[in-house]
Amino acid sequence: MNSHPSLSRRMLLGGAAAAAATTACPSPATSAVETNRRDVPDDFTIQNKKIRQSVMGWCFKPMPVPELIRHCRDIGLEAIEGISPQFYPEARKQGLKISLVSSHGFAKGPVDPENHAECISKLKASIDKAVEFGAPSVITFTGMSVPGINDQAAEQNCLDCWKKVISYAEEKQITLVLEHLNSRDDSHPMKGHPGYFGDDVERCVDLVKRMDSPGFKLLFDIYHVQVMNGDVIRRIRNYHSYIGHYHTAGNPGRCELDQNQEINYPAVMRAILETGYDLFVAQEFIPTWDDPVQSLRHSAMVCDVT
Repeated sequence: MNSHPSLSRRMLLGGAAAAAATTACPSPATSAVETNRRDVPDDFTIQNKKIRQSVMGWCFKPMPVPELIRHCRDIGLEAIEGISPQFYPEARKQGLKISLVSSHGFAKGPVDPENHAECISKLKASIDKAVEFGAPSVITFTGMSVPGINDQAAEQNCLDCWKKVISYAEEKQITLVLEHLNSRDDSHPMKGHPGYFGDDVERCVDLVKRMDSPGFKLLFDIYHVQVMNGDVIRRIRNYHSYIGHYHTAGNPGRCELDQNQEINYPAVMRAILETGYDLFVAQEFIPTWDDPVQSLRHSAMVCDVT
């Protein structure tokens, strides 16, 4: 018999849950980020190496690139990208590969035929640079939507431009990777790109299919896909044969891969491995922790799955 009839079962369960939560969860003074920081040994280095990890250099400015290269080496990352080619020799000297070479940028792309000559020239120059330094891939983008150019015409403009480069890429055995970007986040110039034409991963996959070349793949940016389309693991499984490169970042905020964001990165990394993918996954988050090197060390640990 219930000796406290005024206490309902729901109230008792609620009180027990609240007590458990108080015990299990960090106090307000101990944030999830701080918990993550304590979990990362200062001397952590990548051990399992099943995911071939790289880093996107622009995210770690204003850290000098040579310093970033040394930290990547010490953490055990295999490669670096998104740095000026002037630093490629130093990266190679320190034992890092170049995982991806930049090209024409995301704003001024082949959606507009006026940009074709410049895009083709920059893509070919980047292919040559990739050959010189042993990089497997060169990045490309659709560019921003242009008033007066409808979707069908914009898609065809992109294909027409890339088809003028793809035979050169194939000859040099370099893969062009088309990056999908989100157009929703307008809070920061690099957290989202309002007006970007290739903001639907389905459209980007379709463009890759229509290119019909082993030298043209999708750059699957996990953060951008989560923002725009979601269902990340299913899409990785469905589209893996069209994917040539991956980028990471936590969502929302393009932050660390920590407990303050919504993507289950260990599960995503295992899903990538299950597809047989053996190329690079580049860390492309914007550090928010006081110590950006510890941020990078943490992301490397999160993605170093078994």
